[in-house]
Amino acid sequence: MKKIASLLLVSVFAGAITLGAYKLFFEKESYKWVTSEQETPFLSTSNLDTSARGAGINEVDFTLAAEKTVHSVVHVKNMTISRGPSSIAEFFYGYERQQTPQVGTGSGVIISPDGYIVTNNHVIANSSQLEVTLNNNKTYEAEVIGTDADSDIALIKIDTDDALPYLAFGDSDHTKIGEWVLAVGNPFNLTSTVTAGIVSAKARSLSPTRTQSFIQTDAAVNPGNSGGALVNTNGDLIGINTAITSQTGSYVGYAFAVPSNIAKKVVEDIMEFGNVQKGLLGISAANTKSKAAIEMGLDQLEGVYVAGVEEESGADDAGLQEGDIIKKVDNIDIQKFSELTGYLSAKRPGDVVRVTLERDGESLVKNVTLKKQNSVILPATSFKVMNLTKEDKKKFGVSKGVKIIDVPQGYARYDLTNKIIIELDGEPISNIEDAKEKFGQISRYGRTSFTMINANGEKEHMILQ
Repeated sequence: MKKIASLLLVSVFAGAITLGAYKLFFEKESYKWVTSEQETPFLSTSNLDTSARGAGINEVDFTLAAEKTVHSVVHVKNMTISRGPSSIAEFFYGYERQQTPQVGTGSGVIISPDGYIVTNNHVIANSSQLEVTLNNNKTYEAEVIGTDADSDIALIKIDTDDALPYLAFGDSDHTKIGEWVLAVGNPFNLTSTVTAGIVSAKARSLSPTRTQSFIQTDAAVNPGNSGGALVNTNGDLIGINTAITSQTGSYVGYAFAVPSNIAKKVVEDIMEFGNVQKGLLGISAANTKSKAAIEMGLDQLEGVYVAGVEEESGADDAGLQEGDIIKKVDNIDIQKFSELTGYLSAKRPGDVVRVTLERDGESLVKNVTLKKQNSVILPATSFKVMNLTKEDKKKFGVSKGVKIIDVPQGYARYDLTNKIIIELDGEPISNIEDAKEKFGQISRYGRTSFTMINANGEKEHMILQ
């Protein structure tokens, strides 16, 4: 035992001698003294200024915006009556059945103390009765003042003796990507629900066939939120929540709102004129995703490539040409077509916009007076038609009618382009509004015909079945 203890003592003593010798003769100093005249060494990771209060959501106070908003957002209940057949037998033999009431729900935003409410058109579509419930649980019947299916905006009104809390429209053009926003609505019939997110994108287009422009956000929006408010942290109304993109039907990170500038303009038009006054530039833009456009390098352009200019339009009067590239309208930079249409959606016929464009490498500025819509897509056929110009009336010898300027691929073999439609089922057609209304009444199961005038002044008839 004494032998083992002696060996342990010798081992510890030898280790101490070895460590001391290494420290004394081999190890070099690796630390650095910092005097008061020297700066502490640091590693620079960013050139951006840091916030004195820290970064992230802790800097943002949502409570004031939420408090301002929840009392101005209402629950909208839409009762419709189903009149369609419930079985194959009823469809073919016309059996009668009891009409079935169906209830849909959504949200709305009070925009005036006397009870005007803005919501989505799809929330109140086909309603036989509308019911609005305020945040204080009081319920009122509502009437539809006007709608616009293109922008999916509707204006309804309730009558109350008390002044209501309401939201003021903000300026959605000044909304910035990355800005914090709140979505307020009634998802799944839950009243006064507030969710937070950021503006993910602006001027987002959801369909290549529509020119509507949306604000995209990652604030949670679910069924029932439609028609509710999208507000910034000041409580300003910057959008009307409208849609989500989801395979399940519930929120998965993408939500879309109609910008407040568009909604405000639609509401003002409905109140003043009874319908929406659309001021159009009068151009068609190139599809930059097509194979031909990609081969020409148009998919790399920042701006809108003008593929055509409509006759007697504001763009035509101002001298815009095919091949021009629109870079800016007023003070708004334009990088894609949805940004152009989104900005112009807040304008009326007669408004003048300052268009900055590029032509053959040279920058030009044109003042364009917007005009009324001069062309429409007809229901039932999807023909694109326009009002007659002075030259058309003289060339074809007619005073009324509409000119076909484009047709779907299925009608291409009939050589219909540039012919004048003058009658539908014997009823004369005056202009594009008249044509849209009459073609909208065509039955899927009936037989109808329309009369055209060709370039030789000859009448032609076409039957639709």
